[in-house]
Amino acid sequence: MLILQINPQFFVLILRNAELQFALGLSLATSLCSLVLAICIAIPIAWRMSQRSLPAQSFIDTVFDLPMVLPPLVTGLSLLLLLNSDSGLNQLFPQLGEWMFSPFGIIIAQTYIATAVFLRNARGVFSGLDVGYRLSAYSLGLSPWKTLLKVELPMCKKALICGGILAWSRAIGEFGATLMLAGATRFKTETLPMAVFLNIASGDFDIAIVAALWLLFIAMLLLFLLRCFNR
Repeated sequence: MLILQINPQFFVLILRNAELQFALGLSLATSLCSLVLAICIAIPIAWRMSQRSLPAQSFIDTVFDLPMVLPPLVTGLSLLLLLNSDSGLNQLFPQLGEWMFSPFGIIIAQTYIATAVFLRNARGVFSGLDVGYRLSAYSLGLSPWKTLLKVELPMCKKALICGGILAWSRAIGEFGATLMLAGATRFKTETLPMAVFLNIASGDFDIAIVAALWLLFIAMLLLFLLRCFNR
């Protein structure tokens, strides 16, 4: 039904509507930043967890998996309480309070969600790699970090790219946590999901439908890339 809404006005809105262009640009910029941060956070953790079992491993696994099962609004509320001016974390990093309700807040929310998705994928990839490759690298004099960079990451790159695509798709479609942490302000924190929400609420269905079609197109493109890498 979304695709059936495409008409000449659809292309006019894509080319001329400043709000849609802003929402698309902000969505792509913040989701790419979030993906890079998620990869930098998740790969060392997943690699460390794949090497040996940690104390209270089941509890740690549960904590890392929570973002994938919690309602996004609950996730957003938790992050809001963690970063607000009264929290202990904000006392250590006062600038965190200034980042909320801005594009930085969007990146924080998206990174939290994308990290959980990518971490689960990366841990499975590293755990499935034959330990003999790692031990052979150690016996040849490579340190654990050099083994990760020169042996394990190149061998796992295809599966990790697939995990990155899934994490990016999750970040670009993030709405609930973003709404709680960054708010819904036109031309400030208006990502594509937020544009759908704001324009449905104000009764401007044309812009909402075009924003939804952009999300549909991006999702289909990412799924196509995922299938290409999985061949």
